[in-house]
Amino acid sequence: MYLINFFLAIGPWQVVLVAVVILLLFGGKKIPELMKGLGSGIKEFKKGVKEEEEEENPLTKKKSTKLED
Repeated sequence: MYLINFFLAIGPWQVVLVAVVILLLFGGKKIPELMKGLGSGIKEFKKGVKEEEEEENPLTKKKSTKLED
């Protein structure tokens, strides 16, 4: 309950302060690299989840519409 109240109490100045601290710690050149790595990590995670779901339920797998000769 207290944790929810803590997150609701965060205002715009606190967000700006955290952003400035992150910028000072990592620098302007390092942040895009970190975000790129984070994005590729999320992409790989989604791909893994999708593959796992397809393995669990093979009936929902899309059938190819190509006709083989």
